Amino acid sequence: QVQLEESGGGLVQVGGSLRLSCAASGASFDISLMGWYRQALGKQREPVAQITRGGDTHYGDFVKGRFIISRGDAKNSVILQMNNLSPEDTAVYYCRASSAALNGQIWGQGTQVTVSS
Repeated sequence: QVQLEESGGGLVQVGGSLRLSCAASGASFDISLMGWYRQALGKQREPVAQITRGGDTHYGDFVKGRFIISRGDAKNSVILQMNNLSPEDTAVYYCRASSAALNGQIWGQGTQVTVSS
């Protein structure tokens, strides 16, 4: 069974940076698409950044050049570098992986990011 494990959330001040990591375990194949979503209190979950197996990236409009998503050194891992954080970035961040071999998508348990003003 493939599972996602996230790390790197926490509390940071306005303008600070955080690095989120996500690694898939139990997958003998290359996962096609990995990325991050977030859900703030009382709001719907929204996409933050995605990266394909080939390295193509896509970002949510609100990112505005502040975040960088990349594939990690380990197979089926992804990193989200978040810079210049604002209170509006406060949310639970979820890692997501999708691939035909997964019969759809799977989600991590989420990691809390809190930006204090």
